[in-house]
Amino acid sequence: MVSQIWSLRGWTRALLVCGWMTVAIPARAEDGKLDIDFYLRARVETISGEFRPGLPATNTALLLRTEIRAEYDAGPIRIGGEVFDARAYFQRSRSSINTAEVNAVEPVQAYLKTDFSNRATVTLGRFTINQGSRRLIARSIFRNSTNAFTGARIDLSDRQGDHAVLFWTMPQTRLPDDPAGIADNAVELDRERLGVQFFGGSVTSRKLGSGTTVEAYLYRLAEHDAPGILTRDRRLWTPGLRVYHPPARGKTDFEVEAAWQGGTTRGSARTNDLADLPVSAWFAHAHIGHGFAHAWSPRLAVQFDIASGDRSSTRYTRFDPLFGARVFEFGPSSLYGPISRSNLISAEARVELSPSKRWDGYVAVRPLWLQSSSDSFGATGVRDSTGGAGRYAGTQVDARARYWIRPSHVRLALGYANLFKGDFLTTASNAPATGDTHYGYGEITLTL
Repeated sequence: MVSQIWSLRGWTRALLVCGWMTVAIPARAEDGKLDIDFYLRARVETISGEFRPGLPATNTALLLRTEIRAEYDAGPIRIGGEVFDARAYFQRSRSSINTAEVNAVEPVQAYLKTDFSNRATVTLGRFTINQGSRRLIARSIFRNSTNAFTGARIDLSDRQGDHAVLFWTMPQTRLPDDPAGIADNAVELDRERLGVQFFGGSVTSRKLGSGTTVEAYLYRLAEHDAPGILTRDRRLWTPGLRVYHPPARGKTDFEVEAAWQGGTTRGSARTNDLADLPVSAWFAHAHIGHGFAHAWSPRLAVQFDIASGDRSSTRYTRFDPLFGARVFEFGPSSLYGPISRSNLISAEARVELSPSKRWDGYVAVRPLWLQSSSDSFGATGVRDSTGGAGRYAGTQVDARARYWIRPSHVRLALGYANLFKGDFLTTASNAPATGDTHYGYGEITLTL
C-alpha cells in the first residue's frame, strides 16, 4: 500500500509542477475500514506596496501544498497518519516566505485513536487541532503549512451534546527555519521537545437553548531555551469565554468571545534578555449577522475586534494569539497578512453571497487602528516607539469568489486585498515608502 501511495503522490505532483491544479482523491477499502485522502493545491500570489520593513516592494510566488491522509479502523483502535508537503517557488530573495509557507515532506500526523465508549475518545501521537472558534488553536486552511502537535487528547461528550476536551502537547517546530533551507524547500523533519509544552482544556454546552452555545477554555503555554534554541521563555495562562449562535438562512447569528492572558515572558529571545516580565494582555471579538432567505442567500454582518498592545516597560501587555488562525476574519495571509490579534482595534462590514451551489463569495471593509501607539501594529513589524505616528493604520478592503467549474470536482478561487495605508503605516520611523498595498491570488481545485 505504501508503494501505491507514493506512486500516486508522484503522479499528482507531476501535475502540480505545471502549477495549475489542486487534487483531492478519496479512496476507500472494500471493507469500509480504510480511508485514504490525497490532496494537492497550487496557488499563485502577488503583492505590491509591501508594508513590512526590509522586504522587496513587490513579490510573486507559487505555493504548492500536497497532503496524504490515511486512517485504518481496526475496531476499537484507529491508526492514522498524514504527510504534508508545503513548498514555495519563484519568490524573490529576502522574501517574507518562511516556515508558514514551506514545510517539505513532513509527517504532521501519526496517531492512535481509541473509543472507550461512544462518549469518550483518546488520541495519542502526532495530530492537528481545530479548537473552538479557531482563533487560538487551529489547523491552517489557507496558509500553506499547518500547526501540528505531539501528545495526548481526550474528547468527552454526553447525550445532550455537551462536549469537553483535555489535551497535553508539545508543538512541532517547523524545519528548516533558516533562509537557505526555506529557499531550497529542503526536507528536514520537524521536532518537538519538552522545552515547549502546550496544554489545557475546554467545555462546550448547548443548554442555553435556542441554538446558542457557550464555551469556556483555559490554555497554558510553557517554553524555555535549549542548546541552539532561543525563546522568549513564555509562560502564559489564557482563560477565555465564548457565546455564539451559528449562521443560518433566514436567521440572525451572533458571537462574543473574550480571553485574558497572564503569566510571564521576556521581551525578546536575545541571549542577554533575562528579565521575566509579568503579562497582562487580552483580546475580544463580537459580531452580529443576518442571513436572508433570498435566492442569492446573502448574509450581512458587522464585527468588532480588539487586542491589547504593549505599552509598558515593567510588564508585557501585547496579546499572544498562540496557534490560532486569522484568515477567516482578517483576510489573506501568506505574502499578505498585515492583521493579527495583537495591538488591534478594528471594525468590519461584510457581505457574503451564495448565488447557487456553484458560487460563493464575500466583500469586506475593515478600518484599522493600534490599541497601543508605541507598539508594532499586528504582523507588520512597523513600530514607532514614541507614539508620534498616531494610531490609524489604514483601511483594508478584501474580497473572494469561488466557483465550482464542475460541481464537486473542479473549483476556481480568486482573491484580492487592498490596504489603504494610514498615517501610522506611512510615517512611522521604519515604515517602508512603498505606497498602498495590493495583493491578489488565483487558485484552482480539482477533486477526483
